Amino acid sequence: MTNTSNIVIFSLSGFSATGNYKITLFSLTLLCYCLIVVVNVSLILTIILDQNLHEPMYVFICNLCVNILYGTAGFYPKFIFDILSDIQIISYEGCLLQVFVIYTYATIDLSVLALMAYDRYVAICRPLQYHSVMSVRRIAVLIGLSWLVPLCCEVMVVTLTSTLKLCGSKIDKFYCENWSIVKLACSTTPANNIVGLIIIAFYCGHFLFILWSYVRLIRSALKSREGKRKFTQTCVPHLLCLLNVTSALLFDVMYSRYGSASVPQSVRNFMAIQIVMMPPILNPLIYGLILSKIRHRMVALCMMADERFKLRLKT
Repeated sequence: MTNTSNIVIFSLSGFSATGNYKITLFSLTLLCYCLIVVVNVSLILTIILDQNLHEPMYVFICNLCVNILYGTAGFYPKFIFDILSDIQIISYEGCLLQVFVIYTYATIDLSVLALMAYDRYVAICRPLQYHSVMSVRRIAVLIGLSWLVPLCCEVMVVTLTSTLKLCGSKIDKFYCENWSIVKLACSTTPANNIVGLIIIAFYCGHFLFILWSYVRLIRSALKSREGKRKFTQTCVPHLLCLLNVTSALLFDVMYSRYGSASVPQSVRNFMAIQIVMMPPILNPLIYGLILSKIRHRMVALCMMADERFKLRLKT
């Protein structure tokens, strides 16, 4: 990847509004990141260790948690370090890497949520065909595509951005974001605009597919008491997570492209970090608390660990 401009580092000006409460922000952010890691790792281990949870829906949830750990690793360590630093800068290559990680995290999240909607559609609307449609091989292919397609899309986005000649180095956020870099270009960027809009439209298609799936699911669920029970137990958590992810993405995309500079920096900061703050914490909590199989298994594992700890203390 060639740097065609003379920019070596970027300054992250989003930190200008945090000067008076650095220690508080540092403590809360560190606590938030530790919570994200503990909750997601716990959910992943629970699903891996329990054979009863080796079903498509839980495999998809496990993928969501892995993706959360991947995406937040691209934001939190650098963000925590920058909070206590006097100067908040990032290298050109590091900035593009952060763009790639955060964007792939967001698009993989939406892809896996689309797979989960398809899984619930087949389970409730076509129950007799479920095991033949959601075979192990097909699940492996779908999961592979849910990671591969976003990775390829973002490789294209980052490659196009890396070809731009930049006339500035100030990014008005806590982290590197593609559109903030594109706006620093010395000339017009039609290729970046077109590719960006195509990718946004592609993932809007994912969202519309999920909505269509749930319209069909609701119609089917209302026909029987068993259908209502299945929908409430397995689909409500998914809908809550979808609302969480899409609202955070909408905040980020719409403000990045059309936001006004007159909005206070603190408000801009809050809007910017929604995608790396709310879904990583709330999604695993929603699945862990609402899905009875996961909740019961996690409680059982905690009780087992507590008993072993007490036995060790006695010996």
